[in-house]
Amino acid sequence: MEKNDGVLTEEDMSTCLSKLGRSATGLEYIYQFLSVPDQNLKDVSILSNYIYLQKLELPNNNIKDLSCVSHMPYLIILDASHNQITDFFGFKPPKNLKEVNLSHNQMSVMTNLSECSSLSILKLDYNCFSEIRGLEHCASLSHLSLAHNKISHISGLDNLPLKELCLRGNRIETIENMDTLRTLQVLDLSLNRISSLFGLQNLCLLGSINLESNQISEIKDATHIHELFLLRELNLRRNPVQEQPDYRLAVIFLLQHLAVLDEENVSAEDKVSATNKYDPSMEVVAARDHMTHMVYQLMQPQVIYDSTLPSLDTPYPMLVLTGPQACGKRELAHKLCQDFSHFFAYGACHTTRGPYFGEEDGSDYHFVTEEDFQNMINMGQFIQTVQYQGHWYGLSRAAIENAARQGLACCLHMELEGAFRLKNTHFEPRYVLLLPTDKEWYAGRLMARGLYTHPQIDTALARVDTYARVNGERPGFFDRVIPCDDLVKAYKTLRHVLMEYLGEEELDGVDRSNTATPDNISTGLSRNYLVDDELRDPVPRLETGFMSPSATETDPPDPSYLQPQLSPQNTSVEPASIRRRQQRVREALMGRSPGAYTQLFKRCPQTAPSSLASQFQQDPAFLSPMMPRASHAPKHNHSENSSCDDSRASSGLSIPSSAGAFSETAGPAGRLDVELLNLSALGSNLDELQDQVDSSHPPDRPRQGSERLSPAAVVRPGSNAKPILPPIPSGRKTPGPSPRP
Repeated sequence: MEKNDGVLTEEDMSTCLSKLGRSATGLEYIYQFLSVPDQNLKDVSILSNYIYLQKLELPNNNIKDLSCVSHMPYLIILDASHNQITDFFGFKPPKNLKEVNLSHNQMSVMTNLSECSSLSILKLDYNCFSEIRGLEHCASLSHLSLAHNKISHISGLDNLPLKELCLRGNRIETIENMDTLRTLQVLDLSLNRISSLFGLQNLCLLGSINLESNQISEIKDATHIHELFLLRELNLRRNPVQEQPDYRLAVIFLLQHLAVLDEENVSAEDKVSATNKYDPSMEVVAARDHMTHMVYQLMQPQVIYDSTLPSLDTPYPMLVLTGPQACGKRELAHKLCQDFSHFFAYGACHTTRGPYFGEEDGSDYHFVTEEDFQNMINMGQFIQTVQYQGHWYGLSRAAIENAARQGLACCLHMELEGAFRLKNTHFEPRYVLLLPTDKEWYAGRLMARGLYTHPQIDTALARVDTYARVNGERPGFFDRVIPCDDLVKAYKTLRHVLMEYLGEEELDGVDRSNTATPDNISTGLSRNYLVDDELRDPVPRLETGFMSPSATETDPPDPSYLQPQLSPQNTSVEPASIRRRQQRVREALMGRSPGAYTQLFKRCPQTAPSSLASQFQQDPAFLSPMMPRASHAPKHNHSENSSCDDSRASSGLSIPSSAGAFSETAGPAGRLDVELLNLSALGSNLDELQDQVDSSHPPDRPRQGSERLSPAAVVRPGSNAKPILPPIPSGRKTPGPSPRP
């Protein structure tokens, strides 16, 4: 061919023809394919005589004229890429032509291709086109590639049946005129100047988008393709948006159907992490809130709280009224605490919102600033916090402690999110759901208050369905559900439920006329048990704190009363919490408990030394539950109680004494007797551990008075006598022996 100066001859043709088959008329055998690549051809006019060719490949030559193709009526595939063609389709296209590759040529203007009704694949990459035109009547065109041209606007593609479109490496700034490409599945717009994804929202079949090396800078642009449910691949590499924090998780959250992002597979863990970050479920939010407050609490000096009494396996009781906004739970909580003042105290939460009409600071809420609220979080003072409608609400540990010091159960009211958070703590309240059943009445109540806008009212009405759904999907999440369309009837029902819990027919200090009749109260119940007729779950009095005043201190305690009674409806969080606390008790009894529990079970003498009694006579506030013990220790008695001081110093903790830690009864010779909690009250499991610990005690050594245990008295809420926790039988291990005082 070089000898012929780039002219294709018949001799050359004989070596390039392939695929022998019948002609289109079926009368003779012919060669159907011709491939002549990389031969520096300039003249291929001889091809006019080969009218039966079906596939013609002439890539990487110097061809400028393809008029010979006009004489090939049966041609189906044409490849003339990497040549010097300047005339776009400078031939009469064959009727059956389907695939054309004219990339890497010198064409600049597209002509009308209305005669190419069978054309399905057209590749025009690396030319000089500045406009897309002439393709309006290509009814079979499914693949169009115009990469690396000079196109600045997307046009001329209306109603084409395209499945793949490549406009890579052009000058496109906006995505436009693509709404009619309903069948488009693959789109490549990389290496352009696009700054927004607007214009792709109606391409419902789109499965792959390549936008690499553009100017997209906002994550929110992904919302334009949020409804493309078939989208599986998205490439946003080398865009400014990748510099945004948590870019990958944000895009995965907005486009949860993605399988590949930036050429990296999207795993199930990525999708879970994205959902937990940007739209977490109430369980996830509650768990994070609980972890946050636990961490901040542990960063503060440890305190033995009254709410851990009367036993480690039984957190102090609470009653939680939950329900939608303004359903009347606050009013019912106040009324309840007034009528059941011997059993309940109102727990006021903290909030950053301003007081509504009629609300009082300290009575309904503690109104604080945002700064003070955050400081309280950082100080570990909250059990749970909730952000609702732009305001923070938080239940402080002090609210429960104030009721605990009075021997009363704490009555609270909170939204659903607060109940989810409280489920993660070691507390085990009774949950009562107040649910409006008449939405019209509820909407009228919200409007009558004059405090809420119409969007807030709509949100509150929608949350009624959320409460109902949670109650239906989580049996046992609420102990009782009470309709609150009529607050008077709701309170009567709530009162009746509480009297069933308390096992009471008539309460001290309560008007008989307002007390439920004995016919409405469950009868035949043991004085030491409460029965919830709906849950059929016997609940021990000492565990719930709802004890009858008729229970006296002379009643013999049954160790089974202190065992946790779990109903089938309890969530997995509650048994896990009980198991953790029991494990800590076991570790403490074996002398292996770290941190605050070491202080909780620290060995102390059973009777206070004489100097302690004299100090108490001089300063009655010495044993105040609100003052640290170490700060009031007499200086002249340092050596007499050195072992206890060394133990306290080694832990680095300053622990205030719990309310009721010492009984205020003086023994002989001015000594203060200290009653210890009977280990049998902690249940049979701890009895076995105690036996194991006692077995390590030498039988020939008599037990001293400080190691004998006195029986614990059965108390009820409101009593001032509270037992204390037992010492560690094996004591704290120290580097060297220290004499006993």
